[in-house]
Amino acid sequence: MNPILPKQFHIADVEARVMPDGRLYAYGSFDIPELRGFCSRIYHVFSTNDPTMSNWIDHGLSFENTKENPGVPWKPDEVLFAPDAIYKNGKYYLYICGPGDYEGVAVSDCPYGPFKDAKPIVGADGDGIDPSIFIDDDGQAYYLWGQFSLRGAKLEDDMCTIVPGSIIKGILTEQEHGFHEGSSLRKINGKYYIVYTDISRGRATCMSYAVSDSPLGPYKKGGVIIDNTYCDPQTWNDHGSLCEYNGQWYIFYHKSSQNGSAPRRVCVEPITINEDGSIDEVCMTSQGAGGPINAFCDIDASCACRVKGNAYIAPDKSSEELNEILTCCGGGSWRGDWAEYKYIDFGKGVSECTLRAQGKGVIELKVCGSDENIGTVEIDSKDEFKEYIFPLDIKTSGVHTLWIFFQGKDMSLDFFTFR
Repeated sequence: MNPILPKQFHIADVEARVMPDGRLYAYGSFDIPELRGFCSRIYHVFSTNDPTMSNWIDHGLSFENTKENPGVPWKPDEVLFAPDAIYKNGKYYLYICGPGDYEGVAVSDCPYGPFKDAKPIVGADGDGIDPSIFIDDDGQAYYLWGQFSLRGAKLEDDMCTIVPGSIIKGILTEQEHGFHEGSSLRKINGKYYIVYTDISRGRATCMSYAVSDSPLGPYKKGGVIIDNTYCDPQTWNDHGSLCEYNGQWYIFYHKSSQNGSAPRRVCVEPITINEDGSIDEVCMTSQGAGGPINAFCDIDASCACRVKGNAYIAPDKSSEELNEILTCCGGGSWRGDWAEYKYIDFGKGVSECTLRAQGKGVIELKVCGSDENIGTVEIDSKDEFKEYIFPLDIKTSGVHTLWIFFQGKDMSLDFFTFR
C-alpha cells in the first residue's frame, strides 16, 4: 500500500536498488515535517525482501552532516539533498549533494552503512546537484548530475574522480526534454534509460524518461511515466527511479503531504516496458505494488492517492502516537472536496460501511461504474473521533476506484472498512 514506508518516515527522492544480498534497498533524502522544508542533515536506509513491498526495515542513521558529526568536511552542517548508491568490488558507495552544489561520495562495507570518509567528486563538486551513479556491463562507472541542464561523465576506478575530457553537457535540457532535476540512469534490454523530474506540464510534478544507445547520449525523450498532480494541494516536485524487482519493473516516486510541498513520502507503481521500448504513463494508486486493497480490512484514510479542493493528508493532532489522517477544512463547492482510492476490492459484495471520523457535515461514497452514490452518512462529532456505521444504498462488488466526497468544515477521516 502507498506510501510504502512506515508513517514516521518522510522519505523523498528515492533511489531503489537491489543489492548483492538480494534485498531491495531505498536510499532517499529525509524530510522532517516540523521543519516544513525539503530535506535535512541525515539519511536513513530502508530494505525489504517482501514482494508486495509492505514490510520494510529501517536500518537507522546511515549518514549525517551535523555540527557534531560533519560527514561532509568541506561543507559541514549543510543539508543533504537527494542521494544515490551503488555496489562495486566489495564496497558500497553513497553519493551525496547539497546547497552550494556540493557533490561527494562516502563508503561502507555494508549496503545500509554507516557511510564514512566522504570525499568530493573531483570535476563535479560545486557544479550541480542530484547525483546518479551507473555501472555498465563492462565495469565502467558513469556519473550524472545537474539541474536544468544535465551533465554526465565517466568515473575513474576510485569512484570519486571524473575522467578528464569525458564530461558531456546538455545530455538533457529543460528546453528539449523538460529536464528540471533528479536524473536516474538504468539499462534495460540494451538501451539506456534516464528518468528525471520533468517540468513540461508547468510544474515539476512529472517523472519522464529518455532513451539512448549510449550512457552519455544523445537521448530522445520518451514521455511521462507518472505525474503526482493532486497528491496534495501544494505539491511541487517529483523525483525517483526505476528498479526491477522479482522480475517486475517499478517506478519509485514521492508525494507531498500536509498541505505543503514537503514533507514528502515515497510511493511505487508497477510499470510495463513495451516491446518497442516505450513505457506507458501510469496513475498514482493507493494499492502500490501489493494489488487491490481488501475492502474488509481497516483502510487507512491517509493512503488516498489523489485529493482535491480543501482535502489533504494531515498529522493527527488528537493522537499521542504518530498517525496521519485525511482532513478537509471545507469552504469549497459541493463535491469540490474529495479523496480518491485506487483500487478497492469489494469481493463478492458489500452492503455496509464503518468509518471513523470527526467534524460536522456529510460524507458521500461513490465508485467507478456507478452513476449514484453508494452511501451517505452525516457526521456530527466536533470534539473527538467517532465510529459511524451505515448501510450502503447500492450493494457493490468487484474492484473499483473509490471516491469520498466531503460537505462541511473541519472534517477528518481516520479509517474506513466495509461489510
